[in-house]
Amino acid sequence: MPLLGPVQVGAVTTQHRIVMGPLTRFRANDDFTPSALQEKYYLQRSSVPGTLIVSEATYISERAGGYFNAPGIWNKAQIEGWKRIAEAVHGNGCHMFLQLWALGRVASSRFDSYIGTKEGLDLVGPSAIADHTQRKLKVPRELSVEEIKEYVRDYAQAAKNAVFVAGMDGVEIQAGNGYLVDQFLHENSNHRTDEYGGCLEKRAKFLLDVVDAAIEAVGADRVGIRLTPWENFQDIEQAISPMRTFGHVLMELEKRAQSGSRLAYVHIVEPCIVKVFKDIPAKNKTNDWVRTFWKGVWIRAGGFTRETAFSACSHDPKILVSFGRLFIANPDLVKRLSDDLPLNKPHPATFYTGAESGYTDYPFYNSPGGRRGSANWFSADE
Repeated sequence: MPLLGPVQVGAVTTQHRIVMGPLTRFRANDDFTPSALQEKYYLQRSSVPGTLIVSEATYISERAGGYFNAPGIWNKAQIEGWKRIAEAVHGNGCHMFLQLWALGRVASSRFDSYIGTKEGLDLVGPSAIADHTQRKLKVPRELSVEEIKEYVRDYAQAAKNAVFVAGMDGVEIQAGNGYLVDQFLHENSNHRTDEYGGCLEKRAKFLLDVVDAAIEAVGADRVGIRLTPWENFQDIEQAISPMRTFGHVLMELEKRAQSGSRLAYVHIVEPCIVKVFKDIPAKNKTNDWVRTFWKGVWIRAGGFTRETAFSACSHDPKILVSFGRLFIANPDLVKRLSDDLPLNKPHPATFYTGAESGYTDYPFYNSPGGRRGSANWFSADE
């Protein structure tokens, strides 16, 4: 059963192909250090040995932030917090990649009071173009070329902090969902006329510079990347077909692989219709074109059930499947999918509250109150 078989993912070998995807939950401390609650959360979700866990999005530097109670990886206290989490996950025989994050022009969309309260910080982006989905429209300042290069250095340093000091197995570059790297990639958010804007090759330069810096910092086999080809979240406009834009990115990553610098994986979100409990695969859209450009490990995310996850892995020995909401609600998701057990339903109202409720209190199947009839359940393929 390929979903439950081992696979080499860069520098680590997983014992199955079920991945915990990155999930922002806003449970960090006020100083952006990982909390004891987060340590408990990741310890629970690493309950099955050999699981690959991708952390929640984590700020590479103070200037990259903009939301409260999300974690960072730029100072000693933050690194020590992540080190405790990495040690807990490794103690359970699992692997962990830290997702690296910079917000760019959307930094003020959730916590307006953050930007402007810190000396030297302001709202920035590839161009002076606002995210028009914000309630309070704010126009970012266009980054200078030197500032862009400083961000690239921030990514490299964050990767070193995560791997060499905190003890993570690798890092994942958040290059999707309308955040800074993604903003550079798209024509509607990048109107630059220098080396970082204009034609597709130039719009992709920041992403590839970040990838190259991370590779140089920690090695290609400890670097992954997250891409969202179909998503228009945070005012990102996709082309009718994303193949040209993201095909170019994947082709460039494959060129690096053929030259001896193959990334641990690419993590790509499927075309989906977002629902409260789970994403529904979109009709007449597919990511099958990814294999035309990328030959390495491919983590697929979005809209998968137990049945479709098994099917996806049966056709390709280098595919893994990432789950998000189901890992929120089921700390023992790997066991439940493996044994075809019913699943806890997630409670969306608690996703971002900052409280323990809806975070570390979901029951394991074999725990008191954790079996059918004690909570809201649905089948693994519902």
